[in-house]
Amino acid sequence: MGSFQIEGGHRLSGSIQPQGAKNEALQILCAVLLTSEKITINNIPDILDVNKLIRLLTNLGVKVEKTGKGSYTFKSDDLDLDYLHSEQFKIDGSGLRGSIMIVGPLLARFGKGYIPRPGGDKIGRRRLDTHFEGFIKLGAKFRYNKEDRFYGVEAPKDGLKGSYMLLEEASVTGTANIIMAAVLAKGTTTIYNAACEPYLQQLCQMLNSMGAKIGGVGSNLLTIEGVEELKGCEHRILPDMVEIGSWIGLAAMTRSEVTIKNVNWNMLGVIPNTFRKLGITIEQQGDDIHIPAHTNGYEVQSFIDGSIMNISDAPWPGFTPDLLSIMLVVATQARGSVLIHQKMFESRLFFVDKLIDMGAKIILCDPHRATVIGHDFKSTLKATTMSSPDIRAGISLLIAALSAKGTSVIHNIEQIDRGYENIDERLKAIGAKIERIA
Repeated sequence: MGSFQIEGGHRLSGSIQPQGAKNEALQILCAVLLTSEKITINNIPDILDVNKLIRLLTNLGVKVEKTGKGSYTFKSDDLDLDYLHSEQFKIDGSGLRGSIMIVGPLLARFGKGYIPRPGGDKIGRRRLDTHFEGFIKLGAKFRYNKEDRFYGVEAPKDGLKGSYMLLEEASVTGTANIIMAAVLAKGTTTIYNAACEPYLQQLCQMLNSMGAKIGGVGSNLLTIEGVEELKGCEHRILPDMVEIGSWIGLAAMTRSEVTIKNVNWNMLGVIPNTFRKLGITIEQQGDDIHIPAHTNGYEVQSFIDGSIMNISDAPWPGFTPDLLSIMLVVATQARGSVLIHQKMFESRLFFVDKLIDMGAKIILCDPHRATVIGHDFKSTLKATTMSSPDIRAGISLLIAALSAKGTSVIHNIEQIDRGYENIDERLKAIGAKIERIA
């Protein structure tokens, strides 16, 4: 288990390029199973979760070739479906939550799909009902082996058939999985209350370039006309908006002047304005974000009636839940108070005890709400030794450590590596004092 040793309290300076989007990559990589033709994908992030999925696809028989930094070709013309019943698949599939999205493409193309109960972040219960209820609506038969904790779906002999469905929740991975199953189904599928995040839009655009017929892209009402087969294509993954938000938070907390390059502004939604609610100055320079040094700190806004600022997550176009941990840690040095309301996951605020140990003023009201009283940089956070519980809490603790006086150690950094590419070297390039230790 690796660790980071961080000497905090230093100001950073320079520019940083965001990696390709983790959440998009997991969807796009599963979509290569929908065709026997070659697919080229660019800007794939070199992170643990994505690399695990690429290994799973390779074990399934997908021909994978790396053609450059972040660029790969995939060809699924001779798959080994027996792998789905192997012990190795149980290990590969259960170690990555994103593996659930291979089920839709396999069901669509081969009439059956299996997956062990996926792993991933320990951030509370994350139901898979949306995925399988969608498959059932398309005519698939569902089964779950409680002893082996193994899910399976099988299409009827005459194949999947399009259907109308109203999703109980706007699940991003659930919507993606259902779309990938529906593109090869007979007839029309209508999905209402579909997720419409940029990464879902990217998946739909990629599938359409492969010959799918998906309408309503970018809205919560999708219409899919099934086609008989899909062809190959070339696709480029968006910059990771969660990493972009992480660098905004890092610049503010360390009072550093940082430029985030090539962010694809039109896909950031409410993210810039949500950080502005904490008083952070965000300047658009072409397609870059420039954060000036906040030498005088930053002040939390209040609502029109003077009540305490409340920042909460919501499905797109609301504020992504993956950035609430960043907002919370940035608020610890703001001027003023803010209520952080994590609505979508039940355990994501359970890392605040580590920030409190560092001297932050945080009241954990319940599993979903925390009130943060900012220090206004009048007192700094204290260096400490801690462990990363999940990806987003891990990067938040790293930001806290970089702003704290003294030397901190963060253990279990594999959690950070799951979502952030080569993070220590990239941070060193802008002046961070961080070392990877055994």
